[in-house]
Amino acid sequence: MRAVRPLLLCAVLACLTPVRAADLDEGKLNLIPERMKAFIDRGQISGAVTVVGTSNGTSRIDAIGFRDLAKQQPMKADTLFRIASMTKPITAVGVMILVEQGKLKLDDPVEKYLPEFRGQMMVANRDRDSVTLKKPPRPITPRDLLTHTSGLAAYEPGLAGIYAKRDRTLAESVLAVSQKPLDFEPGSRWSYCNSGIDTLGRLIEVASGQPYEQFLSQKIFQPLGMKDTVFYPEPGQVARIAQLHGVKDGKLVVSPDNLIGPGAGAKHPIPAGGLYSTGPDLARLYRMMLNKGKTAEVRILSEESVREMTKVHTRDMIAGFTPGMGFGLGWAVVKKPEGVTAMLSPGSYGHGGAFGTQAWLDPDKDLFMVLLIQRVGLSGGDGSELRRTLQTLAVDALKK
Repeated sequence: MRAVRPLLLCAVLACLTPVRAADLDEGKLNLIPERMKAFIDRGQISGAVTVVGTSNGTSRIDAIGFRDLAKQQPMKADTLFRIASMTKPITAVGVMILVEQGKLKLDDPVEKYLPEFRGQMMVANRDRDSVTLKKPPRPITPRDLLTHTSGLAAYEPGLAGIYAKRDRTLAESVLAVSQKPLDFEPGSRWSYCNSGIDTLGRLIEVASGQPYEQFLSQKIFQPLGMKDTVFYPEPGQVARIAQLHGVKDGKLVVSPDNLIGPGAGAKHPIPAGGLYSTGPDLARLYRMMLNKGKTAEVRILSEESVREMTKVHTRDMIAGFTPGMGFGLGWAVVKKPEGVTAMLSPGSYGHGGAFGTQAWLDPDKDLFMVLLIQRVGLSGGDGSELRRTLQTLAVDALKK
């Protein structure tokens, strides 16, 4: 790797829609790139794109550091990131569009739409030498899948590399998981489930009569102007993708991680985590959510659907990856602000991704925050110091 030039710091103030001056303090927002630079200087990340905004528009987009450290390619506002599990709530938006159209019902059995789930059994007892099965009290529903309470099993060993290889269709992977017994009684506890979100993607296909990725593009991305939010990047977009980095011998290096394989030739869109996106695109999505399902140009969801998606459905279950969390329909929801969510209001919601990306929306404060990085093995995971720093600075910038 060539010696790193003095850090490129690119602060881009981008207003997609004019924001009232009273919303956020620009002087305090100036602290965001400074603090992100400190993480770059310490060698924790190569660069980042951060976005802060309100329902009125995007107040600030900062592109800091390098998209590719070895090649000294600067991070830009339109850099594409693998947003991984931040795809999940977007899949959930697609489901709710079909619910509003009357093509899906949240509490119908999944087997009504996907017959391969009929007769699914449940694990009654498992020991070293045997597994005992029994019939579950009820079949799984789309609501169970959206809240990660279905008990649906992970992919079998033969499909364990489905995301890295992407060599099976969504129909094939969901058929395989439908033949495995449930791990627990539907609705009884929370267990994060990638195969469950992929099943929702297949439900979208069957209920809409369109490929999953095409439905999301037509119903969400195109209406919102999210031109760089894709499952399979085109060559011009590939050239703008941020390089995934890890740490070796105390230094940042290009990561060989292949959790999510390349888009070229892929058969599987990965509803649980296959999207690429940019800061400006995600800002459009989150503004829509803060505006209760609409923008000035288009309505994507009804107010009722937004309320249903962003309230806690997991009751008193232990849910999420940090303390004080519950789960809505596709979104993690703050029940009790503490730790990394201490600066947020109860009812704030969002989601993270495997490579350190995060987005959180606080309806009470009318605020959204997006952190886009590409790091594997980042200590702290969902409660990372980078996330805490961005959220704290964004909340502090609110004018009282």
